[in-house]
Amino acid sequence: MESIESCPTLASSSELERLKTFITEHPGLAVLSGAGVSVESGIPDYRDALGNWKRPPPMDHQRFMRSHAARQRYWARALIGFRAMHQARPCGAHRALAKLEARGYVKALITQNVDGLHQQAGSRRVIDLHGRAELVRCMGCEAKRMRYDLHAELEATNPEWLSLDAPVGPDGDADLESLDFSSFHVPSCRRCGSGILKPDVVFFGDSVPADRVTSSMRLIGEARGLLVVGSSLMVFSGYRFVREAARLGKPIACVNLGRTRADALYQIKVEQSVGQALETLSAALEAIPQPA
Repeated sequence: MESIESCPTLASSSELERLKTFITEHPGLAVLSGAGVSVESGIPDYRDALGNWKRPPPMDHQRFMRSHAARQRYWARALIGFRAMHQARPCGAHRALAKLEARGYVKALITQNVDGLHQQAGSRRVIDLHGRAELVRCMGCEAKRMRYDLHAELEATNPEWLSLDAPVGPDGDADLESLDFSSFHVPSCRRCGSGILKPDVVFFGDSVPADRVTSSMRLIGEARGLLVVGSSLMVFSGYRFVREAARLGKPIACVNLGRTRADALYQIKVEQSVGQALETLSAALEAIPQPA
């Protein structure tokens, strides 16, 4: 078995050596991924090392549905900020997880991210817990539309906003706090004519669809263990799966910079850059025969 000690970037990491052993001893892991996985792809994460918000919390579902002004603010910010998410490409962490799946170490992946980068990197069994940001859904008639198509309409009807630039947030929005959004035009659904258009994602304060929760719980039950990567687990939608794994007596490991809500439940925790850690592990595991 090749030693992590031979990898010069992490030569003294005993935690990574233990994590490599964890992975080889429990092939068929479930993986739960969070925003920290996509940071190196240029998509900011939500929380700091203590698990606190780095910026105001994301859009609340009830506020979005009840307030036209809130929707104007959301779509104006998204028109500027979603460019970063649309242009993002898989990073080393995404590619490493895809390789671990291809080699049999990962059974399937539950992601809290909405960027689709795991699939772009080659992961085949992915549960998009919070949906996919490239789709838009009518909250009235359930019609779906590609987001780039809606953004083209937003650009055509709000051309004066296109020259703006601002720091990008983790949800594909932008920090345009000082502006007046009251003139921003937000279209209704083309099919039913009146429905509210919302990204096909689970907003803060919304509920994860029951079928995704069921599929994720089934995966936790079938997997040999659970690996958490790049998530503070401060939101219950992800934390529940770690609690379920612990209840079932499954071994649990984590790669994350900073505190998480489940720190007391891990057998191993590696506090390092997710990309660096997973790329190093993937390279080390290449020398080991694939699990049966």
